[in-house]
Amino acid sequence: MNWYIGCWKKFADFNGRARRQEYWMFVLFNVIASVVVQVVDCILGTMALSGLYSLAVLIPSLAVTARRLHDTDRSGWMMLISLIPLVGPIVLLVFLCSDSKPGDNRFGANPKGL
Repeated sequence: MNWYIGCWKKFADFNGRARRQEYWMFVLFNVIASVVVQVVDCILGTMALSGLYSLAVLIPSLAVTARRLHDTDRSGWMMLISLIPLVGPIVLLVFLCSDSKPGDNRFGANPKGL
């Protein structure tokens, strides 16, 4: 839960680096929260809560994705590669699953402390 809260504390920080664990824990908690919000929406018979949650989590998800790409020594703009049909999302997934580049890079110190 600390990884999720940590991402919300840095919700608009597109600088620095994010470890794989930080990114994927944020994604996991977002999926769980989205399912809960959608169940509540179905019970209430509305679609307002899921739309509001999606808007609320948009900037933090972009920020943590940019920081994750920085950790692999890629620009945050590489997120745009996902706009290429079929191949783009797969390439982005590979980038997000890649290990950190050891040592410091142009985006800051290694969060693993190696």
